[in-house]
Amino acid sequence: MYQTPEKFTAISQANIETATRFAQVAFGGAERLMALQMKAMKEALSDSVDNAKNMSKMADIQKLSTFKETLAQPAMDKTTEYFKNIYEVSSDIQAGFGKLIEEQVAEFNKQAVEALDKMAQSAPAGSETSISAMKSALANGNSAFTNMTKAAKQFTDTAKSHIESAAATPTAKKAKK
Repeated sequence: MYQTPEKFTAISQANIETATRFAQVAFGGAERLMALQMKAMKEALSDSVDNAKNMSKMADIQKLSTFKETLAQPAMDKTTEYFKNIYEVSSDIQAGFGKLIEEQVAEFNKQAVEALDKMAQSAPAGSETSISAMKSALANGNSAFTNMTKAAKQFTDTAKSHIESAAATPTAKKAKK
């Protein structure tokens, strides 16, 4: 099967476009993760400075002890929120990659069916069974991919549910009061 230069150019351009879209998802996600990290580091530094200033003003050991106890819960809440945000960004990245992969699989399937149809037109008599078997194999592969995609989505939804549940624990609710 001879590829014309125009087809080769179109395939190359499509591959470059696909690679660019994957890179955009990856870099966009990395950028969001870095921004989240920088925000967390700035808040941690600010909290540390504020806490050090407050502790340096305390002359009474009892107040210092009480103050130290009040530091734990806000830190835990911020840590929980930080990891929830990390999870959300990671989920968005995964969804972006998943969408691109689904598009690529759909395009591949379309091209495979077109190729099989062309093959069927010029195939010798009696080869219908072979072409039908190839189409059936393609359909089975699509079904397996669809099932894997559904399972991955269910896993992601379950993980999200658990993270939201953990963020809504009684300890987290006490801190918000």
